[in-house]
Amino acid sequence: MDAGHDWPVIGHGHAVRRLRQGLQHGRLHHAWLITGAEGLGRATLARSFAMALNCEAEMPQGRPCQNCSACRRILSGNHPDLLQVRPADGAALRIDAIRDALRNLALRPWEGRHRIAIFHDFERALPRAQDALLKTLEEPAPGAVLILIATSVRALLPTITSRCQLLALRPLPFEDLRTALLQWGASAERATLLARLSGGRVGWALQALEDEARLEQRKEALDLLEGCLASDRAARFALAEKLARRSRQDLRLLLEQWQSMWRDILLLARGSHVSPVNSDRREALSLQAEHLQAEEIRVALTATRQLLTDLRSNMQLRLALEVMLLDYPGLQAG
Repeated sequence: MDAGHDWPVIGHGHAVRRLRQGLQHGRLHHAWLITGAEGLGRATLARSFAMALNCEAEMPQGRPCQNCSACRRILSGNHPDLLQVRPADGAALRIDAIRDALRNLALRPWEGRHRIAIFHDFERALPRAQDALLKTLEEPAPGAVLILIATSVRALLPTITSRCQLLALRPLPFEDLRTALLQWGASAERATLLARLSGGRVGWALQALEDEARLEQRKEALDLLEGCLASDRAARFALAEKLARRSRQDLRLLLEQWQSMWRDILLLARGSHVSPVNSDRREALSLQAEHLQAEEIRVALTATRQLLTDLRSNMQLRLALEVMLLDYPGLQAG
C-alpha cells in the first residue's frame, strides 16, 4: 500500500489523489479511462474506485473503508451494482456484451449510491462496439459510472477518449516496488529480482511473489528460448506449431519474457552498465552476448516486439511465429 494514501493500491498516488478529491468534493465525472501496460494495477485501481463509490462509511474521506459489506463484496466481485465486462481470450470485446452491460447500467442502483460498469481490455473493442458506448457517455443515467481499462488511447476512438477523464498509469520506480515487495514479506534477493523482472508492473510482481508457478513458467520460457537458439529450421517450425496452440494470453507472457532476455543480451553486448533484468541468468546472458553480433540481437529483439504488437490483430499466428523464429540467430544447418 502506498504510504501517501489508504486505498488498497500500491503506487499510482497521483491517480488516487485525483479520484479522492472528486469523491470528497462531490465533483465526480461519470466516465474514466485507465491506461497502462498489463500488470500495472489498472484493474486494482478500478476496483478500489468502485469500492470508494459505494463504500458505506459515513464520511467521504474514509472511503473505501475496506471493511463494510459493500467494500468486501466489490472486492470479491459479488456486489449487485458492479458490472464487469471482459473479452474472451484472443477475441474482440463483443458489442452485445457492451450493450447488455449498458442496459443494466441504466437501471437504478440496487443498494449503493452508484451503478458501476468496468470494461476490461477496452482496446479490444472494435469501432462499432466502441460506438455503442457513445450515447451512455453523453447522457449517463443518474448514478452511473463507467470505467474503461485499456493499454493506451491509440486503439480507441477520439469520440470515446474525449468524453472520459484519463488516468494514465506508469511503471513504479525500481526502489519503490522493491520496498513494497519487502513489506509484503519478500526476501531481499527475491524482492530485487521481482522488481527487475516486473518492469515496474506491481500486479505482475505481487502475483509472482504469491505464486511460485509464475517464476517456474518464466524459467521454462527462457530455457525454451535457449533451446531454440541451438536448433535447426525444422525444430523451429515444430516449435512454432506448438506455440501457436497456446492461448494468446499465455503466448504474450512468454514473448514478454523473451523480449526481456533479448534486451538484456543486447545491453551486455554493447557494454552497458545497466543491470540485467534477468539477473539470475547473467552467465547465460553473457555467453549469448559474447557469441552473437549486436545486429543479430537487435533483429531478434525487433522481431519479438513486432509479434507482441501483432498479437492484438487477427493474423495467422503460426506463420507469424515461424517468421519470428527464423529471424532469431544461431540457426543450425538441417
